[in-house]
Amino acid sequence: METSHPVRYELIAEIGEGAYGKVYKARDLENNGRLFNVDLGSQTDQLMKLTLVFELIEQDLSTFLTKVHKPGLPHNKVKDIMVQLFRGLDFLHSNRVVHRDLKPQNILVSNSGQVKLADFGLARVYSFNMALTPVVVTLWYRAPEVLLYSRYTAAVDIWSVGCIFAEILQLQPFLCGISDIDQLQKIFDTLGLPDEEEWPTDSPLPYSSFTARPLKHIENLLPQIDSLGKDLLLKCLHFSPVRRTSTYEALAHPYFSDVPGY
Repeated sequence: METSHPVRYELIAEIGEGAYGKVYKARDLENNGRLFNVDLGSQTDQLMKLTLVFELIEQDLSTFLTKVHKPGLPHNKVKDIMVQLFRGLDFLHSNRVVHRDLKPQNILVSNSGQVKLADFGLARVYSFNMALTPVVVTLWYRAPEVLLYSRYTAAVDIWSVGCIFAEILQLQPFLCGISDIDQLQKIFDTLGLPDEEEWPTDSPLPYSSFTARPLKHIENLLPQIDSLGKDLLLKCLHFSPVRRTSTYEALAHPYFSDVPGY
């Protein structure tokens, strides 16, 4: 016999739908009508249906950036977003969690400017040289080692953050390929073809598949970037994952030295 429970959350509107359930904007009837996100998970077996309740944040970073007018965000605001993003990622990596799908749509920005990481559907507990499915990270934010079907580490998240950093600066996605090969070529056209000794030995794509072409210099693509920002960006977007910056190193970078409270 089922037991009747009083309804606490009044569903107002559907916000989105994913593989594991639907997300609604809801009102808490026991908390002065405070608004929340309610995730109604799909039924996992005959006995359980999981419901998750989160604070409501009205926009993701992608939506936030569409509201920014040219010439773009002030440098102090870019730094504030980025330092919060690195701090959130540092917490994950310190606890051996790899997000594996960082993109503006999975980063929430509150009206007060607070940044939060979201959507952990592809997240995994980290193990060295993960040999998991290559279908991780949305194409434009996908690290070279994933595009090359090579083993990868938590450094894939750092690459994604670098792409997001550039997107925040130019108010549009940075590297926009239409396939894995096209994405790799756009990376090499922008950042240069790596040395052959850096090429992953377990990749089915040979180094000879790509040729060096004239570079699109970062300064031309991102004229608003300063020298410290460029240095941090290139450290995030290093082809070799072992030479890519870590969250700890990024947070210690002088680019953030003038962030209030840093």
